[in-house]
Amino acid sequence: MNYEFDGLPLHILLVHAVVVALPVTALCTAATMLWPAARRRLGMATPVLGLLCLALVFVTQRAGEWLLLRVAPTPAVLAHANDGRTLLPWAWALFGASLAGWLWHRLSMRRRIALRLGAGWGRAGAVVLAVAVLLACAGIVADVAVIGEAGSRAVWGGLLGS
Repeated sequence: MNYEFDGLPLHILLVHAVVVALPVTALCTAATMLWPAARRRLGMATPVLGLLCLALVFVTQRAGEWLLLRVAPTPAVLAHANDGRTLLPWAWALFGASLAGWLWHRLSMRRRIALRLGAGWGRAGAVVLAVAVLLACAGIVADVAVIGEAGSRAVWGGLLGS
């Protein structure tokens, strides 16, 4: 497949969408998990965003692999490519977290668990899920920052005297 748009490598265009969409989705996911007003307003939009981000990361990685075959394999480019390969598992984690958080509240799982096993178990389940969701959100934002830094060094590293 040709990953070009109007003569530009598609990867260069898509990374900007990734850098915006993933942190916004992580923020929506965290808000949905922790803030009832956000949960009511966002509803199913959060897991839909998570799914769209997953697809976006997949296409962006394919476009990056295509571009890697067409540029000089400098150490900085290879470091960025290696870092970039870590994002898809995080995108899966973000999608899973957004879906799990939405389902948890949509299906009133805390209440269901509390009715069957006791209030303590319902509370414990909510805490465990909240921690897992927040870790996924923090992890993907951190990974985007690391990958973006490596990418900017690959492109601009020698041009501005650094």
